[in-house]
Formats: sequence, structure tokens, C-alpha cells
Amino acid sequence: MSVIKLVWNYLLAKPLNTFLNIVLLALGIAVITLLLLFNNQLQENIARNGRGIDLVVGAKGSPLQLILCNIFHIDFPTGNIKLNEAERIAKNRLIKQAIPLALGDSYNGFRIIGTNQQYADLYEMQLQEGVWWKKNLEVTIGSNVATIGKLKIGDAFASAHGMTEGGHSHDAHQFKVVGIMKPSNTVIDNLIFTNVESVWIMHEEHAEGEEADHHHDDEEDHHHEVAADFKPSVLVPSVSANDSTHEITAMLLDYRSPMGAVQMPRMVNSQSSLQAASPAFETARLFSILGVGVDILMAFAYVLIFISALSIFIALYNSLKERRYDLAIMRSMGASRLKLVFTILLEGMVLTVLGSLLGLALGHCVLALMTNLVEETQKAGITALVFYTEEWILLAGSLLLGLLCAIIPALQAYRTDISKVLAGN
Repeated sequence: MSVIKLVWNYLLAKPLNTFLNIVLLALGIAVITLLLLFNNQLQENIARNGRGIDLVVGAKGSPLQLILCNIFHIDFPTGNIKLNEAERIAKNRLIKQAIPLALGDSYNGFRIIGTNQQYADLYEMQLQEGVWWKKNLEVTIGSNVATIGKLKIGDAFASAHGMTEGGHSHDAHQFKVVGIMKPSNTVIDNLIFTNVESVWIMHEEHAEGEEADHHHDDEEDHHHEVAADFKPSVLVPSVSANDSTHEITAMLLDYRSPMGAVQMPRMVNSQSSLQAASPAFETARLFSILGVGVDILMAFAYVLIFISALSIFIALYNSLKERRYDLAIMRSMGASRLKLVFTILLEGMVLTVLGSLLGLALGHCVLALMTNLVEETQKAGITALVFYTEEWILLAGSLLLGLLCAIIPALQAYRTDISKVLAGN
């Protein structure tokens, strides 16, 4: 009988013990795998989504909320800011590029972003079919929006106010899909893009009666005043520079030089009614907060692995006492001491490898289940179909763990005195 077959028969001889040892180790490995997949992908996605953005400027409030809303699009806006105030900052000599964002509406939970073509260039967005948005009420949508929302080129849809279901529907104006972007595994896949003016059109629906007429008259007067000497805004060229009637949600800034990082945040926060937040600083703070929970779960996983290793050691040590006669017979039939040692070591490694493989598979399956059941996880770009080198390290570590658990029982097997065992002593 081969050693491998012998070890397998030993494991099957006590199926309950073998099953419990494997499952206990698998649970610990599964927790580590799940945290590894989630944490690594979250950090990678945050790095991708925040690339090229040095500063976010918006309304006063929580800096972290400003970043989560305007870069990762998973929170609500802190408010709106006047276009003319944002423009003064955008014209600063330390600013290389300023991208306006106008938020407020959504479609089936997918956020509608009013911005310009610079946003597409920033994220290197690519079209799968159709064209980029140009005219009012034209939209280019992300791949997930097209798939989950079942939208195609030429379809029209009405947006809803806010991000929650049941918001006020803008039925008077409908958006038209003119383009669909390629999958990028970033937040872009879950967004709908249009120009800033389209968002303004939707929000103007809320004005009714005399208030709407008064607003319209003010705009007409404003247009007449600037028609003679029109200077376009650097953020929204269709309106005049220093426009005080329109608002945007936020502005994404790219510094011209490192001096901008030193001066701009302090200048914005102290010399205006606006707020500046650094994506690098706020995301680092976010991970420091999340890190506490991750560390606690990781510690729990290591406790499970330690208990599993102890259980495997006890199982091997106890089984050795029961197999002393079998080992003595093997020795009398010509088996060497090293072969007995190898048999015990192999049994420990088989137990830990089976537990690790089951744990890795379980970790991926749980994450796959989460992405199917929790829509926000899928929108965040988290997938179970990715593998990291750390998983190979876990597998190699399980082999080492099996060796450590089996080394004492193996030494006991090596020292077995066959004459005493066969004599019944």
C-alpha cells in the first residue's frame, strides 16, 4: 500500500475528527481571504478613482463626505456652491485644471453627473458604442448602467431627484442615451454623464408660478446685460464669467505645481465660504478608521487558525498512540523510521492543505454571494473573480503549519521501539 493511500485511509478512519479539523481551519482561512480580497480591491479602486485629483472644493461640511460624494459617488452632497465663487478659485495661477460637477438627480440608483469632457479625459474613459454627450439632455452612460438599467443607444428616460427611490420624477424632460462606455472596473461604470446645463434644466422644474417667472425674467435681464460683451465662464462656457445665478455641486482641481498643495487648501478654507478637501488625506483617514475593524476580524481569523492547529496536533498525537501497533508491524515488514516520520508529516500537511483550499474557495464564494446580494458592493467594483499572490502565501503557510503540527507526533513515531510494542509492553 502506498504512503498516500495509507494516509488517506487514516483520515477516513475518523471522519468526524477529520471534518472538524478541516472546517475549523477553513473558517479561519476564509475570513482572511475575504478580508484580503475586499481590502485590496477597495484600496486599488480608491487609487484608480482618485487619480489626477489633487483637491475637491465644495460647500462647507464634512471633508470626508465631500470626497465620498464627488470622487467615489457613494454619499450625498454637502450642498451647492455659486458658480462665480468656484470660478475665482479655478482661475488661480496655482490651478492647472478645474472640472465642475453638478449633482442632484439619478436613474434607478445610478447618479447623473453634470460635467465636461475634461472629466472623461481625466479617467481615460473609452466608448464602447455611440458618442460623447454634447447637447442638453444627452447622456453617455457607464457599462453597469447599460447592463443593469437595460439601456441602449437611443433610449430615453426620466431622472428622479436625489439618490433614493421614490424621489420626484422629472417627467417634463427626458434624457437621451447617445453613448455607452467600455467597462473600466471603476466608479465610472455606475455613472451617467451629461453637461452641467442639463442638470440646471432639471432643477429649474422646481420653480413654479411667480417665482419661476421672476427667475426667468432675471435671467432674461442678465442675458441682455451680458450680450454686448459676453465673456464665457472657464467652468461652464455657455454662461458668462462671474455668473451669480447658477450653482454647481463641487469642483475637482489639479495643481500646476507642488506649491498648490501648500497654499490652496488653506486659502479656500480661510478666505471663502467654500471648503477644500484633499482626497489623499481623507482616504488615508478613512482607511485608518476601517483598519480597526479589519484588524479585529483578522485577529479573530488567526485565533481560529491557532485553535485549528492545536486541534490537528492533538488529533495526530492521540492517533499515534492508537497506531503504535500498526507502526510496529510496518517496521517489522521493512519500513524505515523515516518512512514512518514521512507518513505522520504527510497526514498533517494533507489536513492543513485541504482546510486551506476549502477556506480559499469559501472566501471567494462568500464574496461572490455578497456582490450578487448587495448591489453597493458590485457598484464599488468588488469582484470574487480575482486572485492575489497573498493567497499562494496562505497555501504555503498551511503546508508549514501542517509540518509544525505533525513534527512532535512524527518524532514519537521515529522513536517507537518495535520490540516493546510487539511484546505488549
